[in-house]
Amino acid sequence: MATSKTHYETHLGSVYSWMLGDVDAAFARSADEIDDLHLPATRGVAVDLGAGLGLHSLSLAKRGFDVVAIDNCQGLLDELRSRRGSLPIAIHNADLVEFRRVLPTPAQLIVCMGDTLTHLPALSAVDSLLAAVAGALPRAGVFATTFRDYATSKLEDNQRFILVRAGETRILTCFLEYQEHQVVVHDLLHEKEHGRWRQAVSSYPKLRLAPAWLMVKLSALGFSVKRDTTPSGMVRIVATKN
Repeated sequence: MATSKTHYETHLGSVYSWMLGDVDAAFARSADEIDDLHLPATRGVAVDLGAGLGLHSLSLAKRGFDVVAIDNCQGLLDELRSRRGSLPIAIHNADLVEFRRVLPTPAQLIVCMGDTLTHLPALSAVDSLLAAVAGALPRAGVFATTFRDYATSKLEDNQRFILVRAGETRILTCFLEYQEHQVVVHDLLHEKEHGRWRQAVSSYPKLRLAPAWLMVKLSALGFSVKRDTTPSGMVRIVATKN
């Protein structure tokens, strides 16, 4: 089984834009997600953890933030760089937990969107990341995250087979295998080449991260915490530092 980093580098990163379908629509949805956060009035530094190809980084930069975009998939960061233009986005291939090493000044906003938190290797890594977030934000600074709740409910039987996207020459399906603390995601990619279908398979673990656990951790670090659900069904937690 691959790590999350290896899985994206060797399997998913190269088809991620295709997987999104209508990319312009995906960027529009991400812009709406940013606007729903009720952004801080001070437009200073915003950190995008798990920035990928820039779904949220570009929106933040267009709204007046100096963005520090961090991911560990170089292919996706290259896509972000090609879309950045003259927007103030500093791009770093780095470990998310160690993001403060590339943060030039304190941030007003830190986002970790799109199920990124569940890609961390263990709850201890989430703990470390939250501590770093608390240390990087001033009073009234905001941390926002969205992720899938694999912990308090799970798909059963055939529901665990998910068709992500299908086209004339490419089909991506995933299968979820639930374990005590993780869910193993098996991504099956079929691509048609010279009239024949070729299959590539890669698997990686995601955390079964309980929203209540995360809220308790953030509260203990001095945040006021609110929880709701995004239109796509992800958990959304917005925490403001006291």
